Amino acid sequence: MNIDSIHNGVVIDHITAGRSMRLYDLLGLDRVDCPVAIIKNAASRKMGRKDIMKIDADIPIDLDVIGYVDPGATVNVIRNGIRVEKRTIEMPETLTGVIRCKNPRCITSTEQELPHVFRLTDREKKIYRCVYCETKG
Repeated sequence: MNIDSIHNGVVIDHITAGRSMRLYDLLGLDRVDCPVAIIKNAASRKMGRKDIMKIDADIPIDLDVIGYVDPGATVNVIRNGIRVEKRTIEMPETLTGVIRCKNPRCITSTEQELPHVFRLTDREKKIYRCVYCETKG
């Protein structure tokens, strides 16, 4: 399989195999007007299998979403065909507007203008809780 390199854009690498579509949805890449390549189950010496996403445009990427879906993924910024930046992503302490509170009694259910904010409460188990009602995200 041959996937072309990109000239200006972002490559999200070292995504755990099978998580790229969730990342695609949460990043809203279905609404961008540029080429997006998703490579699923690529061979990796380090991980065994991994997913890779190539976004062929210089668009803002929410690193908190990547950290929520797959901490440990790497983000490479490409300019003029050369990698100018490489970042390893970690779990964010707070998530705003990424996931919604499932508790029907939460204030976010009645006050529509309130943002859905979650705080990391257990890094080891990857548990986020709503800041308003403490419901697990």
